[in-house]
Amino acid sequence: MIVWIAGIGAFICLIYYGIITIYAGFSTSFSWIWLAGAFFLFLIVLENWYRRGHPKKVPLWIPVSMYTFFAASLVIFCVVEMLIFLGAAGSDTGRMDYVIVLGARVREEGPSNSLRVRLDKAVEYSKSNPGTIFILSGGQGLDEPEAEASVMYDYLLAHGVPAERMALENVSTSTVENIAYSKVLIEHMEKERREELQKQRPSVAPGPYLEVEEKPLQIGILTSNYHVFRAKKIGEKWGLPNLHGIAAKSDLILFPHLCVRECIAILKDQLMGNM
Repeated sequence: MIVWIAGIGAFICLIYYGIITIYAGFSTSFSWIWLAGAFFLFLIVLENWYRRGHPKKVPLWIPVSMYTFFAASLVIFCVVEMLIFLGAAGSDTGRMDYVIVLGARVREEGPSNSLRVRLDKAVEYSKSNPGTIFILSGGQGLDEPEAEASVMYDYLLAHGVPAERMALENVSTSTVENIAYSKVLIEHMEKERREELQKQRPSVAPGPYLEVEEKPLQIGILTSNYHVFRAKKIGEKWGLPNLHGIAAKSDLILFPHLCVRECIAILKDQLMGNM
C-alpha cells in the first residue's frame, strides 16, 4: 500500500512542479522541494521493487529506515498543516489599536500579487476600523527597487488610507525582524501618546483619588492566510499583547506550495527558538 502511495505522490509532485513553474516561473522560491519530494518517493518505489527481486541483498535496516522517515515526516507535515489552517480560520478580528501589515516582495512594476492582496485587505480593514493605526513593516531586499514599507505606504495612501494612520518600519528583512522592529515602533508611539496625554491632563486637587488603568492594547497582524499562524506565534514569543491574526487570501494555484514552504519555515523557526 505504501508503495502505491509513494508512487502516486511522486507523480503528483512532478506534475505540480511543472504547473507552478509554468504559472509563476523558475524563480518561484523553494520550488525545487517538489522535485526533491518526487525523488525521495521514487526511491521508496525503487527500493521496494529491487528488494522483491533480490530479497537477500537489501539489509532490513534500509527499508525500515526509509519507511520510518517517510511516516514520521508525513505525520509532522499533517500536524503543522493543520495548525496553519487553524491559524487562518481563527483570524480577522476588528477594532484593533494597531495592525502590523507584513511586507512581501516588491517588483520593478510595483507590489507583487501577494503584497497587493495584503494591502487590499488593509484598505478594506481601514474602512470598517477608522481608529486603527497601521504599522507597515518591510525593508528593502537585494532584488527589490525600494523598501517594501515605502511601496506599501504609497499604495495605501493612493487608496484612501490617511497618512496619519500609517507608520513605517523599513529595515526588517524577515518575519522575526518584522515583529521585533514593529514592537519597538509601537512602544515608541505609545510612549509619545502617553506623554502628550499627560501634558493635556488638567491638574488635580490634592486628596485621595483612583486612577483607572488603560485598556490593554489590541494588536493585529495582517498577512497571507498561510502565514498567520507563524506570525502570531513569533509575535507572542516577542511579548506582543492581545495579538490577533488578520488573513489575506492567497493565490489558489500556489497555495499548496506556499503551505509546504511555510511548514518548513515553521519547523526552522521552532528549532531556532523564534516561536
